[in-house]
Amino acid sequence: MTIRIDPEENEIWALRQSVEDWRNKRVLEIGCGDGRLTVRLARLGANILAIDPSAESIRVARSKKPARFTDQIRYSVGTAEQLKSKAESFDIVAFAWSL
Repeated sequence: MTIRIDPEENEIWALRQSVEDWRNKRVLEIGCGDGRLTVRLARLGANILAIDPSAESIRVARSKKPARFTDQIRYSVGTAEQLKSKAESFDIVAFAWSL
């Protein structure tokens, strides 16, 4: 059985209500998993550093990343507690579906 999460993209609708324009925003996504939301944010025009503590999840996310988002999305194994980037280097932090 295939699991389809948010096929109507209500998640993106809700995010658009929070941030009017995602274009060229520097986004840190914490707990990106397989990159499902990451790609959706890239479609909105965001530039994303997506982190997850699971090396396997990052491997899967990288393998699924569409080539057109090569310059917009960077995946890295990591946690919010041990960021390698300075906090002020992001416009938005996304933390969704990670608990």
